[in-house]
Amino acid sequence: MIETHTATPKKAMRGSLELVGKIVTSCSESKGSDVVVLELDPSGSVADYFIIVSGRSDRQVQGISNRIVEDLSQSGLKPYSVEGMEQGHWVILDFGDAIVHVFYGPDRDRYDLEGLWTRAGRYVVDESADGVRLRAA
Repeated sequence: MIETHTATPKKAMRGSLELVGKIVTSCSESKGSDVVVLELDPSGSVADYFIIVSGRSDRQVQGISNRIVEDLSQSGLKPYSVEGMEQGHWVILDFGDAIVHVFYGPDRDRYDLEGLWTRAGRYVVDESADGVRLRAA
């Protein structure tokens, strides 16, 4: 079971980009696919970033989500809330500055968050032997 808290994140994370980097690395290491980072308008958004990732099955969606939570907990962070873990079709992990959407592939297409946030800055993930890097899309 995933625990949540409402305390301010520890100083282990120095800003939203470091948080995003850790999330993206967890997605990559757990074999998440089509990782996209949306940089939201900070003046009117609930978060600075959305990280959207797909899994090939409900079990993989749950596995990706659990990996993100476990990896970030090692830095002293727990999600403020977790939704959808039991069904494994659309899991939402709220880390404050970054909200992670882990989708089962067909559900990602159906809800099309990237299409709803067309004005957001968009970054895609490049994976190489040197690690994971974000680049503007």
